[in-house]
Order: sequence, then structure tokens, then C-alpha cells
Amino acid sequence: MYITEIKQGIHYVGVNDRTKHRFEGLWSLPYGVSYNSYLVVDDKVALIDTVDEAFASRFMSNIDEVLQGREIDYLVVNHMEADHSAAMATLRMRYPRMQIVGNAKTLQMIEGFYGITDNTLCIKEGESLSLGGRTLQFYMAPMVHWPEVMVTYCPEQRVLFSADAFGTFGTLDGGILDTQLALNHFWDEMVRYYACIVGKYGKPVQAALKKLGGLDIEMICSTHGPVWTRDIAKVISIYDRLSRYQAEPGVVIAYGSMYGNTEQMAERIARTLAACGVGRIRLHNLSSADMSVVLRDIFDYDTLIVGSPTYNGELFPEVESLLSKIVARGIPQRRFAAFGSFCWAGAAVKRIVDTAERLGWTVLCPAVEMKQGYSPSVEQQCDELARSVAADMQ
Repeated sequence: MYITEIKQGIHYVGVNDRTKHRFEGLWSLPYGVSYNSYLVVDDKVALIDTVDEAFASRFMSNIDEVLQGREIDYLVVNHMEADHSAAMATLRMRYPRMQIVGNAKTLQMIEGFYGITDNTLCIKEGESLSLGGRTLQFYMAPMVHWPEVMVTYCPEQRVLFSADAFGTFGTLDGGILDTQLALNHFWDEMVRYYACIVGKYGKPVQAALKKLGGLDIEMICSTHGPVWTRDIAKVISIYDRLSRYQAEPGVVIAYGSMYGNTEQMAERIARTLAACGVGRIRLHNLSSADMSVVLRDIFDYDTLIVGSPTYNGELFPEVESLLSKIVARGIPQRRFAAFGSFCWAGAAVKRIVDTAERLGWTVLCPAVEMKQGYSPSVEQQCDELARSVAADMQ
């Protein structure tokens, strides 16, 4: 494999995964995912993070191609999730004198997951490690998105090894740097990655951004996705916006429907919104939609309209699933409206509105609740709901 030296003495040795269907067993991977790892070669050699265990053999070959028989002196563990740490045991067998560097929480997890307790180095906030001509400095970033997370900074080359922060889904097809890749899909994949993986932890992300704001950064090396050089300002801006839960003007309509009646309401609301001049509308049938894309759009757009039939006296299951994911992420502000249907006893609409009120969201207008079939009267109510939402967006 051709190994990219992304900066003098810093080598990309990560791998691409084009076979996994779901990240964490939950989130779709239409473009695959990369597991990024980096070698810093100086008088001493440091490896920053590892890869998924399924790719350990390929990973070791990448390392061998760079080191040509040299030893690894340090393994720096920024993040303990298995897609970044699982090759650790294989590395320790190959390099028994390699010292494993992490904070106290990291070292406890290393013992718990891999039974490794010897030849470790416990570091604290702001401490540094000399490799010779280069220095590695360590900054804690807890809950971005695990409690042990830290980032590593090389001041001599102004490189930040950022763990999962600033990462995206998507393999690195040929290039490694943002300047070498077609980035169009990576921007959506960054938001989708954030919404699914990091979305609950806006306050810790804000704390990390503030802490790292004083560093002079020319390159960001995340554990997933491109190495950022040209687009650093854009990447940081996206993370800043998402972690403040600020969204762009637009409407997400997410609904469940058993036999098409509630779907008719969703379609009518969307058409009327468009007629009122709303240009950004995303419509998701939750029975078939990719939930990670729905979450991405909810993080992206400032207005959410949710619809559900009453199902066994409860919410339609897929609607309930979406609302639980929204609650888990603690999104503090969205403009909101609701609609739904029932045959003999309504319950869904009330539960939807209760969820929005519990989150402290702005409910823009009375909900529309349809009994049994779609009718001109229901159509008029859907139009009124859409016009109220559109008017509030002016």
C-alpha cells in the first residue's frame, strides 16, 4: 500500500472499511468509513491511536512499510472506542517494549478491555512528551464523546490529533488530505456523524473548542475522514454551530403512516409550505427512512414537524423511536408543529406535543388531529398548520 507522509515525519497509516454495514451496529455507512492512525517519526516513534481489529493485519503492514524494522516507542491512546483501540493487543505483542500513553481513565479502560497494566505512562492535562525534535502535548476533552477522550498537539508542526472530533463517515478514496479529495459528500457525512455519535454532548464540545481555541493549528488529524488543512476554519465552524444546536432555516417533516392517511397529511403540509415560499423541506417516512439521515436533517434545520397515527393506544413505533433519539440528544431549541390520526381513540398527537413541550421547544400552532379518513376539512387544517409555520419563518 502507498503510505502518505502528510507532513514531514508524520505518516498516515490508517485503513478504509468498505464492508461494514452499520457503524456501532446502528448507523448506515453508504460511503463506508475510515479508521485513521498516524505515526510520528523522530528520535522516538509515536503511534497515535490504532484501528478496528478486523484490519489489524493491514494496519501492521502499513506501519512496517514506514518503519522498516524500527520499534514503536509510544502508543498514544486518544480514544478507547474499539474502532480506535482494538489493535492494541496485537501491537503490544509485536512491540513488547512499546509504552502505552493515556490519562487515568484511559489506562483503567485499557486494563478492563485488554488486560494490559504494564509499561504504561499516565499523563495529565497540559503535560508533554518529547520525541526528540518534536513534542506531543496532551489536552483532555472528556465526553467528546467518551469520558477518557483527549487530544494530542504537536506544536513544532502545528498538528492536532483530535480523536473523533471533526470526524466524518466515508472512506478516503485515494487522497488523505482535504486538498486531495472530492469533499461534497463529506460535509453531509460530517453533520450525520455528529448528529448520531456526538450530538448529545454539545456542552463538552463547546468546552473543548474553547480550550483548543488558542492553539495554532495547520492540520487536524481526526480518527475518521479527511485530514483537514485547507478547510480547518469551515470544519471548526460546523462543529461550533452543531454543538450550540444552531440550525439553518428549513423544515423537516418526519412521520409514520400505516395505510397512507397520515402520509397524505404530511404531503399536503409539505406542498403548502412550498407554496408559501419555504424552499428547504425534507420529508421522511419513518417506516423506511434512514434514521441517521433524519437526525442529520434535524440538526441541520431549525423546524421540525412530526406526525403519527395512534397505534395500539400509543405512538407509532418508529415515531416513538425518533422522539426518544431526539430526547437522548437533548436538542434544546427547535420550532415545532405536530399532526396525526386515529380511528376510535386518539393518543399520538398529545404524546408528540408533550415531548416537544418537555424539551422546551416552541410549538408554533395547534396540532392537527384527523379522525379516520382524509377529508377537505383535514386538508384545510393542514394548510393552516403549514401557513402558520411558514409565517413564523419570515
